[in-house]
Amino acid sequence: MGGAHNLARLAEETLERHGDVPALCFDGAWHTSGELHERAARVAGGLDVAPGERVVVLMENQPDVGVVYHAAWRAGAVVTPVIFLLPPAELRRILVDSRASLVVTSDTFRSTVEEAADGTRVATPDELAAADPGPIAPRDDGDLAALIYTGGTTGRSKGVMLTHDNLWHAGRAGHDHGYVPGISRGLTSLPLSHAFGLLVLAVGLHAREPATTVLMRWFDPAAWLELAQEHRAQISAVVPSMLQLLLAQPLEDYDLSELRYVVSGAAPLPPEIAAAFERRVPGVELREGYGLSESTAIVSGNPPGGVRPGSVGVPVPGIEVRIDAPPGGVGEICVRSPTVMAGYWEAPEATAEAVRDGWLHTGDLGRLDEDGYLYIVDRAKDLIIRGGFNVFPRDVEEALLEHPAVASAAVVGRPDEAHGEEVVAFVTGDIAPDELVAFAKQRIGGYKYPREVHVVDALPLTPIGKIDRNALRTRL
Repeated sequence: MGGAHNLARLAEETLERHGDVPALCFDGAWHTSGELHERAARVAGGLDVAPGERVVVLMENQPDVGVVYHAAWRAGAVVTPVIFLLPPAELRRILVDSRASLVVTSDTFRSTVEEAADGTRVATPDELAAADPGPIAPRDDGDLAALIYTGGTTGRSKGVMLTHDNLWHAGRAGHDHGYVPGISRGLTSLPLSHAFGLLVLAVGLHAREPATTVLMRWFDPAAWLELAQEHRAQISAVVPSMLQLLLAQPLEDYDLSELRYVVSGAAPLPPEIAAAFERRVPGVELREGYGLSESTAIVSGNPPGGVRPGSVGVPVPGIEVRIDAPPGGVGEICVRSPTVMAGYWEAPEATAEAVRDGWLHTGDLGRLDEDGYLYIVDRAKDLIIRGGFNVFPRDVEEALLEHPAVASAAVVGRPDEAHGEEVVAFVTGDIAPDELVAFAKQRIGGYKYPREVHVVDALPLTPIGKIDRNALRTRL
């Protein structure tokens, strides 16, 4: 079977440990763990790919996303997840760069995928399912299990190489960090064709007790609330933009008394958003976490019952975090752990720059408090230097969000002859730009406040809900 951390073998062990139990509810229908496992084995039998070959998975959320991941691992292939919102040109670039052998997609996106595939084999899971299950291909722990293309918010996306060992350790760390006995009913709406989906699957393979998940095809705030109420959901993962949409709903009209934990990641969570949600949904604990594709989507998280507002928590088990600054100071966040990527796909120079002496240099700026809680200050590449002073966009955004008329805010730098860079804000809400400039000047003053404010209908977001600062800079 190859290495001890072969994910396909781990899946079989999990099924043996828990038995055939209800596992996944989608569109009102339940699927058992045994049924999903058997389907994965049959899809593996029809993949017709060699060990090590890349299989692109582009589907909206549905049970078959996890089925295809497990099928690919069983066949020894490398899962390459792609979010369905990706433009055809970027999908084409990923197919060319990864030299994928196969794209597995759904009927919904088949025509779009075939247009971009340009000769690469395209199939749906139904077409692949064979009569006989495929065997588990031997793979070593250091063999690739996934190739994830980064979001590209700070430049062209790169392929992040993750091994069976990376995903095994990420799953174990995520499970051990967040495990609470009796919390077993989840609600999932984040895209599974992403690093998040791989982490969710890996965590599930380490579960001490069977759990059920209600899966949404894609996020819709009213449907999320209906499902959370109907299925008595206890835990759910979101991104901050989802929380803002939920806060616009009549939360008090729903029975969310079973909801204990909402885990937020992918982008900074404004403290006022977290406080508002916890106030309106009594008994829920909002736990912010931090991870990046290069660390198998996990670094730190607020532990159950130990949340510090504004912090992304403590490093999860097995992960070391170092700040390149004096104690208590702000510096680049560096990570060392078995979850750190094997490198960037066919980019040795970029790999050598990112991973030095075993430490992943994240490009994010942060600080650690005296108890080891991590605070993200900003992306190093998003830092604005105005007149020689450092301006962190997040500081400015949080000040702007204190104004009751501002619904969302994003801050970027614009080249400026006099000051090097000027602070520019984009906001949604019903407010005059001059009024917001004066408000911000009063709040943060000096060199930080934005001299220029643009009121827009909506902020551009990446496919996973992060603010797309590149798009905003392009507007300028």
